[in-house]
Amino acid sequence: MKRKPKAIVATNAGDLAEALGLDRAEGIEIAVRSALNTKIIDVVQKRGLTHAQVATLAGTSRTRVTAMVNRNTKDISTDLMLRVLGALGVAAKIIFGKAA
Repeated sequence: MKRKPKAIVATNAGDLAEALGLDRAEGIEIAVRSALNTKIIDVVQKRGLTHAQVATLAGTSRTRVTAMVNRNTKDISTDLMLRVLGALGVAAKIIFGKAA
């Protein structure tokens, strides 16, 4: 009889990185990119902007904006995410602290 695999629960980016066998730096990158992506989605939804409008503001393609809004950011650079936020009038602030 096959045993059911044990579920792994990751409550933060660090736990997720560890579960995936990634190092701490990659976990931090996941957390930062996720925060940027969440903010982009929030601003686009709150302002009722179309993907085409956001693309025009940020000087990128509608396809790339759609990918971000759908959380498909595998081929989206962090720089582009920051550019989109800037075009939406949002400044990102980085706070340094001891990693948990």
